[in-house]
Amino acid sequence: MSRQPAFNIPGVVLAVMGLLALIHGVREYLLTDGDDAFVLLRFAFVPGRFTLLYDREGLVEAFDQFTQTRAALFFLGDGAPQWWTLVTYGFLHADWTHLGMNVLWLSAFGAPLARRFGALRFILFCLGATVAGALAHYVLHRYDCLPMIGASGAVSGLTGACLRFIFQPHGPLGSEQAAPDSEAYRQPALSLRDVFTDTRALSFLVLWFGVNFLFGVMSPTLGLSQGPVAWEAHVGGFVGGLLLFSLMDPPRLRSRMV
Repeated sequence: MSRQPAFNIPGVVLAVMGLLALIHGVREYLLTDGDDAFVLLRFAFVPGRFTLLYDREGLVEAFDQFTQTRAALFFLGDGAPQWWTLVTYGFLHADWTHLGMNVLWLSAFGAPLARRFGALRFILFCLGATVAGALAHYVLHRYDCLPMIGASGAVSGLTGACLRFIFQPHGPLGSEQAAPDSEAYRQPALSLRDVFTDTRALSFLVLWFGVNFLFGVMSPTLGLSQGPVAWEAHVGGFVGGLLLFSLMDPPRLRSRMV
């Protein structure tokens, strides 16, 4: 009988986890506070920079409601939109706890998707989910000039994508043994419509939204985060993952979808 290693995560997932840890380690231990502020200025997602493109007056009026005007002015910078921040915000984290939670979620839901997609599709999918998270955050925070950071949009997208196949009868959670090269990761996926009729998938969907809502509301109170949780980015990433799955699923598997 072959034995599977207890710690078996695809290389691409380990690489992403390592990159996130490396970036945060450099910021934490090698950069001065001023240097790190510059990193946030250049690479965090700041909605107000994009709103300036079409509603400068509305943004100016919104400043009356800001309690951190000095910080908002700093992160608004020269006011030019930084399009790359739709992606780069996902590589930055507030602290080690923030990073650790995302890394744990990444290991849990990134592994099955990487085994199904392969490395390149997995990376492209993560980038797409990251953008989806930023856009969802932007819709409800157009006039916010404070930075948003974190890989939560991406890992939420991974969760949404996994929902499409992990609960299938012979999928990773439906088979007794799911080795890394098992057919469990290549089972026909649920259609988007069937996600809302499959009992296990729908139950998980409701639970995920409930937990994220409570986490977004209660996290600062419980001391789990230093500031407000951008739960909108979680939702955007999750919905983006559900939708992007059909586009990114390899053709040899897509043709078997029900």
